[in-house]
Amino acid sequence: MGKKLYVGNLSYSVDSGQLTDLFGQVGSVDSANVIMDRETGRSKGFAFVEMSADEEAQAAITKFNGSELGGRAMNISEAKPQAPRDSGGGGRGGFGSRRSY
Repeated sequence: MGKKLYVGNLSYSVDSGQLTDLFGQVGSVDSANVIMDRETGRSKGFAFVEMSADEEAQAAITKFNGSELGGRAMNISEAKPQAPRDSGGGGRGGFGSRRSY
């Protein structure tokens, strides 16, 4: 089973294709996804890359962590599972908010 990697401190000009090509140097890339801002359509400066094998993921961390891509030194680590979101509603004061003014 493969491992998902977090790639941070990316230049805003880096795209998923560039990451696929780069990480392909150390193994088989299952997916590369630059995270985009919904409102602006611009990169948020980080991405997730999924490698086919754990050994390939470790090789990618060793080889590319701290190396430059697009003028910025990348931070690469094993991705952590996403924290569960609070589904209790509210938070932004929408409908059903029990705020008293």
